Parts: sequence; C-alpha cells; structure tokens
Amino acid sequence: MKGKELVINPFGKLGAAKKKDVSIKEDKEVMLPEETKVGHIKCKAVRVKKYDELLREKKKEKKAKRKARRKAGEPKQVPHTIESLREKDDTTIHGEIDDEENQEVKVDLEHDEFSAYFRQEYKPKVLITFSDNPHAKTRIFGRELTRIIPNSISLYRNRSGVKKMVKSCIEKGFTDIVVVNEDRSKPNGMLIVHLPEGPTMYCRLSNVKITPELKRSHKEISEHRPEVLLNNFTTRLGYTVSRMLGALFHYQPEFKGRRVVTFHNQRDYIFFRHHRYEFDKETAKPRLRELGPRFTLRVKSLQHGTFDSKYGNFEWIIQGRRHQMETSRRKFFL
Repeated sequence: MKGKELVINPFGKLGAAKKKDVSIKEDKEVMLPEETKVGHIKCKAVRVKKYDELLREKKKEKKAKRKARRKAGEPKQVPHTIESLREKDDTTIHGEIDDEENQEVKVDLEHDEFSAYFRQEYKPKVLITFSDNPHAKTRIFGRELTRIIPNSISLYRNRSGVKKMVKSCIEKGFTDIVVVNEDRSKPNGMLIVHLPEGPTMYCRLSNVKITPELKRSHKEISEHRPEVLLNNFTTRLGYTVSRMLGALFHYQPEFKGRRVVTFHNQRDYIFFRHHRYEFDKETAKPRLRELGPRFTLRVKSLQHGTFDSKYGNFEWIIQGRRHQMETSRRKFFL
C-alpha cells in the first residue's frame, strides 16, 4: 500500500517538502550583481570589469573629498606611516649641530675619528678589495666602485687577512679599506675600515645592480669628483655612519661633472644611487640620469678601532634574530 500511495500521490511528504523549499526561495529578495560585491560573480571577465568600475568610483569619491577639503581650507592630511609612528630615541639629534641644544654633540664630532677629514687635513685614499677568485659580478662591482670613489684602487686580497691588510695599508698611506664579500656568486657584505685608528663598520649588502644590469643607465662616467648627499641620518649612531661613508669621498666636489652620489637612509636601510643631473634650458628644471651601480646597505655592527672580530670593542651590534634586539617594527637606530 505504501508503494501504491507513493505512486498515486507523488506530491506526498516528499513533494510537500519540495514545494516548501521553492516557497522559501521565492520569499528571498533577489540582489542584483551591481548592488553587491563582485566576489560572487563566477565569470572572471565580468568580475574583473565590475571590480575595475568599483575602483574607479572609489578614486572619484576620494578626489572629490580632497577638492572639498581644499576649498574649505582644511589642513592637508598626513598619512600614518612606520616613520611617522617611530618610537622615540634618546640619541636623536633635533635641529642643526650649531644649535645650543646640540653643543655636546658638536664637541664630540669635533674630536671623533673623522674630524681630521672634515678639517680637510688629508685627502682620502681608498683600497677596494675582494677574494682571490671572485665572481664576475663581484669583480665588476668592485671596479665600478673605483669609478665612483675618487683616488681609489681595486686589488685582489692575495690570501691575506684583514689585519695584515690594515698594517700594510697604513704603511702605504691608505685612509680607508672597503672589503666586498660574496656568497653564492653574489656580493652580500661590505666591510669598511677607517685608518689608522678605526672605526670598523660591517654592512649587509643586497639588491646589487651593476651598470650592465640597469636598462636606462649611462655608461659614460666622467672622472670629476662627485657631490655626496647623506639623507635622513638623525641619531648619534646615524651621524657616525654617515660621516664614515662621507669620508670615503673627496671633500671638494667638482661641480662641472654634475655627478651626485646619494646615501639615503629609510628604516635603517641605506639606499645608494649614482646620478648625473642636467638643467633644462627652457624650464631650468633638473633631469637625472642614473649612472649605476645601485645597492642597499644594512648596518650590522660598528666597532671601535680597526678590525678585530675576537677582542674588538663594539660600539653597536645588532643580533642575528629579530626578537633579540629589534623588539618593534617602529624602532630604528639610524
């Protein structure tokens, strides 16, 4: 009988349930794709098109709000960044060095290891060296550094340690040593030793692009001494690092060459760029031409005196892991 009932009455319990589901679906409000987000659209071409339309609408609204703020005379909104939310550092130098608040810093800088250079008592003479059998990229990078830094030469280490090189370079009148380290056929570190009394700075080297790897670079580099720009070094440690980098170059640039070397610090990463500038005759606006190379430095340690990895007195050193010293993303040391 049950089988007959199912045959005779196909709209029994099962059929009633189906009717109930249909009624529930009919009661729901139908939302058009234009009124909802685009994630539910299955067709990729339509979804991308709708998403682009939403972005354009948001940009128009943002632009209209900006115009309204300008007409109302409201102050410009400055976005919050990691730099603007930077944690306070007791060694940060505010204002100029000649200010009354910074007299102690001024006295320290007048008696540090680079004071003789800034008094123009000697001309820098730099030795750039690397391993005995360097990769082609490391060798080219060292050769390009000699074209950037005036009065510098590049030599192989000839299986000699850094301490031996320091002694021989002092005897030969060198003022600085730059050692380029490599790993996996790529330059990955730079050791800078200021002679004769130090300090010694070790930096991690990354994002190295030599001149042949730059698409719009210009290989014609004149022999004029470049101008040196040191940007955004604000702490006592940052001042020491910037003075050490600046002491590699001659203190009297030759402006005829229109060459400029820039060390820009941002979030403790030092970005290096090498440009040549030209002024437009009609608008008098400068135009930059990158000469190459380009690279990024990350200071790992600063040591008093010349190189001594075992018994050296470190002024500042950063530990290997982030949680040991870099306790916050908003804490910067330079």
